[in-house]
Amino acid sequence: GHAAIPAVHADRLRAAEASGTAAVRLIQANLTPDQIITQKSIENATRVLLALGGSTNGVIHLAAIAGRLGLKLDLERFNALSDTTPVLAAVKPVGNEFYMEDFYAAGGIGAILRELKPLLHLDCMTVTGETLGERLASEEADWVDRRVIRPASDPFEPEGGLIALFGSLAPNGAIIKRSAATKSLFEKTGRAIVFSSLDDMGKRIDDPELDVTADDFLILQNAGPGSPAAMPEAGFLPIPKKLLAQGVKDMVRISDARMSGTAYGTIVLHVAPEAHVGGPLAFVRTGDKVKLSVKERRLDLLVADAELAKRRAEWEKHHVALPERGYDKLFRQSVLQAPEGCDFDFLRPGAR
Repeated sequence: GHAAIPAVHADRLRAAEASGTAAVRLIQANLTPDQIITQKSIENATRVLLALGGSTNGVIHLAAIAGRLGLKLDLERFNALSDTTPVLAAVKPVGNEFYMEDFYAAGGIGAILRELKPLLHLDCMTVTGETLGERLASEEADWVDRRVIRPASDPFEPEGGLIALFGSLAPNGAIIKRSAATKSLFEKTGRAIVFSSLDDMGKRIDDPELDVTADDFLILQNAGPGSPAAMPEAGFLPIPKKLLAQGVKDMVRISDARMSGTAYGTIVLHVAPEAHVGGPLAFVRTGDKVKLSVKERRLDLLVADAELAKRRAEWEKHHVALPERGYDKLFRQSVLQAPEGCDFDFLRPGAR
């Protein structure tokens, strides 16, 4: 549970020293990552992420880690895990009162793992050389602040904080953090207001003449991993000032970008394939109808097939000059899509 320790806490220094000792012991015991990171342990980590209502970035991280070992974070399986994993922590933005330092003081990751125990693969090996079940058995008596971390029998939400969406707008998947979204927007069809890039959005989003209402869907294109923007945390699209002035606090926003784990709202992220490589997101036009259904796990562009085929034929890739050398060139040549963790393709097993 060291990840939850606040940066300024003395326990962080103790954890650093303990980590160094553990690293040496792992070498001596010849306990390698492939013995610890398995399909089962990836599922355990996924359940913890879901129980925390954790960051959407966690999905990318887990997919990348799994991919390095030839494993997969399957988004259909991700949804099945989410449907059976309750949200147990009230850390912002899931709740409005507690922060990560409160979560750590309340019992931290250990408390979450103990509550999830019936759902976890307890035979998974850990870096201590003990199984997860053995580790948890030694911590049964630890105190938990139930204001921050609830028992599984009385969760903050009965289902996990994140789900994957599929559909004609996201054939390979997209992610929404439902635990930080507005439930009244979960089943909605809206008019698309499209921004072709971050620059385009910056120029027009607060224009008083922008034709936009609270019932519209804001769409940002070309902010994915292969785009010139290289998938920044720009998915938390700002609500236009004219709507803020009307008291609008949330609306549906869709992009191939990422967002911070502290952000909130009805925001669909990591749309794949991304617009830059010719995914359906590239063909959305202002005025199109888009349908979101959290219940059905769907995100669909309601445009006739013939019109989509026409747009696809006319589409031109958002041009970016490929750097001649260095990390930037390596990244743009090799980065994978969000469901694969935005990792480099040559770091996957069997790559050449």
